[in-house]
Amino acid sequence: MKFEVTQSFEADYRRLSPGEAGLFRAALGTFVAACDRYAADPAAKWPASLRVRDVEGAPGIWEMTWSFSGPDGRATFEFVQIEGSLGVRWRRIGDHSIFARP
Repeated sequence: MKFEVTQSFEADYRRLSPGEAGLFRAALGTFVAACDRYAADPAAKWPASLRVRDVEGAPGIWEMTWSFSGPDGRATFEFVQIEGSLGVRWRRIGDHSIFARP
């Protein structure tokens, strides 16, 4: 699976503390493996540890939560076509406040 990021994601990522960025990077392995399963079978279950679900009120946007207890760690993404294959576009990253503009 291929990935791309929005300018909002890049700006958000630069504002993360080193610890927050490290927690996100640590969750990526699990996320990438789950995306590969999803690409093969959209009915595949997402790992409970990532709490992946639709963003309420934002059709086509998904959220992933990798840290529930300090620091709050969330990211939004959408599935897109990248070079003819299913890919992920990361939209926002940070705490719960990203849902104001997912």
